[in-house]
Amino acid sequence: MEAGAFKLARPVLLLCLSMMATAVIGQSSFDSPEIPPAFKLDLETAARLRPSLTAASTAISGPYATGALVFDRLTAQVSIPFAGKVMWQLRLVDDDQFNAYSSPDGSIYVDKGLARLAGPSSGLWAAILSHEIAHVVRRDWARRYLYQKNLENNSSASIVMGDPGLPTASWSDSGKASSDLARFCRRLEVDADREGLMLMARAGYHPDFVPALHHVLHAQQGHSKAASLYAMHPCWEERDRELGQAYVAASSEFEHRWQEWYATPGGNPPVVVFADEPVVHKTAPGQWEIKVPIRCQNLAGAVEVVVRGGDHNNGRLDSLPQPAQNDPDNELRQVTGCTSPRTTVTFVLGENSSHHRSATWTDIYVLDAWGSVLARADVPKLH
Repeated sequence: MEAGAFKLARPVLLLCLSMMATAVIGQSSFDSPEIPPAFKLDLETAARLRPSLTAASTAISGPYATGALVFDRLTAQVSIPFAGKVMWQLRLVDDDQFNAYSSPDGSIYVDKGLARLAGPSSGLWAAILSHEIAHVVRRDWARRYLYQKNLENNSSASIVMGDPGLPTASWSDSGKASSDLARFCRRLEVDADREGLMLMARAGYHPDFVPALHHVLHAQQGHSKAASLYAMHPCWEERDRELGQAYVAASSEFEHRWQEWYATPGGNPPVVVFADEPVVHKTAPGQWEIKVPIRCQNLAGAVEVVVRGGDHNNGRLDSLPQPAQNDPDNELRQVTGCTSPRTTVTFVLGENSSHHRSATWTDIYVLDAWGSVLARADVPKLH
């Protein structure tokens, strides 16, 4: 999960799968392939890699023990729909990245950076782990492998895992096959999100913890890049759009099963803020308006919307000052109750103000009362 995007597995596992061959039933470009009953390549490869992956990780314990408790509760809700031995285990990787990934045999690996982010919050742990458990149950590694082999067999093109734009003997075919594979992988991610939401609801963790986690991870990324045709994971805005109906269905399931939310394993749902793309208007010579549309859920109180200058923090969450450390020359702040279904916060920039002279505005953050980041958006360029 590069700065939060959930990986199907470590690259070593994907490379092992992609270099091995098997017979594949043909399918159209975006059909999810049926996994033949005798197909065991994913489980066999995972079994071979398990010792090395285990050696590079440790059991979850100590300050991350909440994750182990959540993991046990989630896996207790799961039945494996295929023949094969799944040995559930949760492992910690000593890496400061914000990644989580899993192996077809049921091993889930969480980087220490992401574990620290989840901390004692059982709801955030559930959001991380339910997605990876869904990948195992769905056998998404086998689906990806079969889909990739079908693309190669049908087009005689190699899948380019790096830059498909580099010249090759089959440049056009490679680019098309690579974009098809990327689109298929993005769909696998969204489908795992959907099933993970329902798993959380059944186990007693409110589905709102999923967008809450996604938005915090989005804030960690800094300034967003344009979406690529070859991206293997959907962007955070796409995930919000794609999962709208799934949130509603999972929330209904949660409310049906759990009457007293405060007493559930995950506790009350978190505050969630959806920050839509800001709109910039030039209202007069040398004057601009930045309108920031936001929508809040589970909010009691107020949130603070902050426009930051990118020259000083480069869009990084860890360098965003807390409210007591305001830098008035390089940020603008407004407090809102965010009580309407769609609240718009407006900032005015003028050429005679110190705000316009001293900063290149790049990032918008929404903070809770304690200064924690709930959401982030990019500021369009001022013309």
